[in-house]
Amino acid sequence: MTGAIGDRRNPIYVSNVPQKGRGVFANIPFKIGDLIERAPTWGFNRSDEKLLERTGLFKYYFVRPTTKPIRNQRSGYVVFGLASIVNHSSNPNSQIVWIDEDTGAWASIVALKDIQVGEEITHRYANINDYPSTITFVE
Repeated sequence: MTGAIGDRRNPIYVSNVPQKGRGVFANIPFKIGDLIERAPTWGFNRSDEKLLERTGLFKYYFVRPTTKPIRNQRSGYVVFGLASIVNHSSNPNSQIVWIDEDTGAWASIVALKDIQVGEEITHRYANINDYPSTITFVE
């Protein structure tokens, strides 16, 4: 567990992943449906998005998939937590669950399947088609 904090009170940690960069890993086992992390967000509009796309932040912001209209819908969200560096997978072991509260939108990582200690936590990027063709995603 290179890079692990070693403190079992911290359920997740960051480590380097070959060909991917940083990734998030389980420091404790998670069961299906377990909350892995809950993080506040900052929502931005279309004009802010154009500015962000010219920076390195482009790789880290989230597009919220919606099936119904959301009051005060934003173009995208910056997530303040380790969720922002969870890597993409077409066969993820977690998903992002969005919750709107008086304090704003919150992004939670929830386990889709059992996750073992030392296993990388992954989710399916909602905006995978927005990335330039020069970016290759490694499974």
